[in-house]
Amino acid sequence: MTALTAARNTPAMMPGASSHPVKGATTLFAGALACLSATGFAIPGTPALNLIAVGRVKKTVVNAGADGDVRAEIESGVFRWANSASADAITRAEIGDDCYVVDDQTVAKTDGSGARSKAGRIVQVDAQGVWVRSTL
Repeated sequence: MTALTAARNTPAMMPGASSHPVKGATTLFAGALACLSATGFAIPGTPALNLIAVGRVKKTVVNAGADGDVRAEIESGVFRWANSASADAITRAEIGDDCYVVDDQTVAKTDGSGARSKAGRIVQVDAQGVWVRSTL
């Protein structure tokens, strides 16, 4: 490619929304924490390595077929997830830190000794849960 010599209409994605192919035999419930698997397919948040947390599922999607047969609309932004328990519970002292995926609605303070992927950055903590900024 060479440098522009005239105006260009550069395509853009709308901030806050993306569409991803869903892993086969997978259901993503509306409001769930969604991740991308190592192969790039959308899955529910789960304690596993090498996942990329992408945000909140906009509406329930059932993929009864093969990988990529359907797509899920996923919103990025700041969302409130359930707080983990015991020693992994997130407190106000962790605001600004990363947190980690426990399941499709719960985040934790630690990576579970290397067993969990990053969910995002902690923005706020309240009695109902933990506000997390999606990092993608």
